[in-house]
Formats: sequence, structure tokens, C-alpha cells
Amino acid sequence: MILLPLQQAMFLSASLLTPLLALLITGSPVEVRNSPIILPHTRRLDLSNGTIDLVQHEKARVSVFRDYHTHGRRAESITMRLADLSKYIVALNVGSPPTTYNLVVDSGSAVTWIGNRTPYDETGDNTGQVVQEDYGGGWVPTTSFTGIIFIDTVTLGGELTIPNYELTVSSGMRDFIYDGILGIGPRDLTANTLRGKPDTYPTFTGRLVDAGVIGHNLIGIFFQPITGDPDTDVGELTFGEIDYTKCTDDIVYTPITDDPSASAYWGIKQSITYGETEILDDSSGIIDTGSDYIGLASYAYGRYKAATGATFDQPTGLLRITTDQYNDLRELKFHINNHIFGLIPNAQIWPRSLNQRLDGGEEDGIYLIIDRLDTDTGVEFDFILGYSFMQRFYTVLDGDDRRVGFAPTSFTPATTN
Repeated sequence: MILLPLQQAMFLSASLLTPLLALLITGSPVEVRNSPIILPHTRRLDLSNGTIDLVQHEKARVSVFRDYHTHGRRAESITMRLADLSKYIVALNVGSPPTTYNLVVDSGSAVTWIGNRTPYDETGDNTGQVVQEDYGGGWVPTTSFTGIIFIDTVTLGGELTIPNYELTVSSGMRDFIYDGILGIGPRDLTANTLRGKPDTYPTFTGRLVDAGVIGHNLIGIFFQPITGDPDTDVGELTFGEIDYTKCTDDIVYTPITDDPSASAYWGIKQSITYGETEILDDSSGIIDTGSDYIGLASYAYGRYKAATGATFDQPTGLLRITTDQYNDLRELKFHINNHIFGLIPNAQIWPRSLNQRLDGGEEDGIYLIIDRLDTDTGVEFDFILGYSFMQRFYTVLDGDDRRVGFAPTSFTPATTN
């Protein structure tokens, strides 16, 4: 086993072919053993501008997805008012000698790029091809970036070198505190991002398949709930295969929805109940590592608010409950392809150790992680499942078979919030 930081790939010698490329989110040093490639991945908290305006962040994110559905790609929206929430970071080494870039993992976009905070030394060849991606605000403070494709050498954690990789370089988002973004969204999201060419092109995962580094266009995602230290490493991304050791039961798959509001993303259909109370009708929505909460259409949000007895907390923009109401919370059940994935009461609340990191948060407050989407039911997607859901269930993004899978983990019943 090789513990490595994540990189991108184009070509690879036969002696280094491997069936698995993974991102291990531990603080372990690099070690070389035998088969799969496992890469460090760190969670970080951005409080560079103060506290977190969580709701403004998430509403901007929703606007991005809505605009892609309406206009065929994403465009400008509102910008987050204060600092962003936690990010999952992976290291990418580029050039020779290599420079390390810390990239945010984003399943809601498909372009991977570097050079924002740490400058690119132009050790590769400039192709002259221009890439432009629109983020629409939210957790990316600048609405768009423009970059140039270079062909350079990419190194995976100092152990695996891949030459001739096509890499997008940009330095136009100085308010963004990271070096770039690792886009793990579906290939459809690359459409119209290459200037003058409306066609799609291979994503990070697709390039790994083309290079023979992995055998399947598939990503396994394992996160765990926050324990109070935002800088603690908390999970694993696996490219090409599934890490079944992280699952405590079988993986249940459901196809990518054909609903145009969500089909370009990792979109699925589901219904939701709170205890035995129906919350969300069978609807389409999006799996998104760029969102922290679970967003529901207005009618479903209202049903959940009424069922829990929660009140709207003006300072944070979140739902708030009392201690007695928390003790009475029931399981929130996600019905996916005839299986139930339940969030226990503790999984439905914001981590109390981070209350004072919220804009307007009180130390002893109990805030729910269910928020309202300003979308039109029956016309647009009706839910977003962000980190709050994926921290409780292993998630598989399968590009080959156009499906998403879920399985419980040892953290499904965790009470650390």
C-alpha cells in the first residue's frame, strides 16, 4: 500500500499500474507497502473573515445549481457574506521538482485547476487552450475564473509520477484561500468550459481511467462527523474501487435521475419521512460535497419544522430546538431505491462544538442542519445532500454505470455532534 497525496494522471508505465487510487484522510506519514495508492486528505475550517454565515453560503450554492438547469451552465449569483465553512483538502504535486497545491474537493463541478494561492512556475508546455468555469458565489468568493491548460508532470505523493498531464492553471481568485479545486462532478459539467468548444472532455477521474491508473470511473467517499477539531483528518476518497472496510452493510445503488434539474450532477430520486410523518414526496435532488447541510424544498422544510417543533433562529438563519425537543427528536429517514437510510437525532443537529463559529451562534444553542431551498417544486430539484449526510453514510459516485450508492458506516450511529 502507498500512502500518497492526490494528483491527476494522463500516462503511466505498466509497472506502476494500480486498480485503486484513494485519498486517505489521516495524518499518517507516507509509507510504501504493496498495492493500492492511498492519498492524504485534510478537512480545514476557513474563518479568515470571522464567523460562518452558513445559510448565505448554502443559498448561493443552490443558485449555482439552479442556473445550470435553467441556462445550460452555471453563472453569477450572490456571494457569501462572511467566511466559508470547512473544506476537504487534497494535495496535488506538479512539475519537477514538484510544487504542492492544496485543492478543495468539489462534486458539484468537474474542472480541476491549480495556481490560485501558490503560483505555478510554468514548468510545463502552454497549450494556449482557455478554460472558464462559473461558480456563482457561495463557498467560492469570486463568481468565475479563467485558466490556461498546460501539459506538465504530476506526482502522486512523491511516489508515482505521471508525465504529459493536461492541467488547468489560474490565479484569478485571490479571495479564495486555497490553491484550486479538484472537480469530481460528472463529465457533463465540463460542457462549455473549454473556450470555443461546447463539447465535454475527461474529468479528473476520467483521465485516470484513460491513463490506465484505475479501471473504473468510480469514486468512494468516506467522511466522519466533526469531533471539535476542524483540522483533524476525517475520511477517505477512493478512486477506481470501493473501500468496503468502511461499510458496515451492503451498498445500495440508485440510478442518476433523468430529471433535467439534477441529471447533469450526481442527482438521484428519493423520499423522506420523519418518524412516520411524510416530509418529502418522491423527488429529484443532488449529492454535493460543496454543501454542508441538507437542503429541502420549501414545503418539505415546513413539514420538518412543524414536526420537530423547531423555531427559525434569526441570528443564524437555521432552525433551533430546545433540549427537550432534542430529546424528543425522531429518526429522519431517507427512502432510496426501496431502502431506508436513517439519520439519528444527533446527526440532525449542527456540531455543538462549532456553535460559536456560526454567525450569530450561541454556545448552548441546538441548531438543526436541515435548511430550506428556494426552488420551485416540480420544476427544479427538491433536495441537496451535503456533508451532513455523507458523514453518516459511505457514498459511491459511479460514472461508468451512472448511479450513486450508499452504505452505513461505523459513524452512522455516532453521537459526537
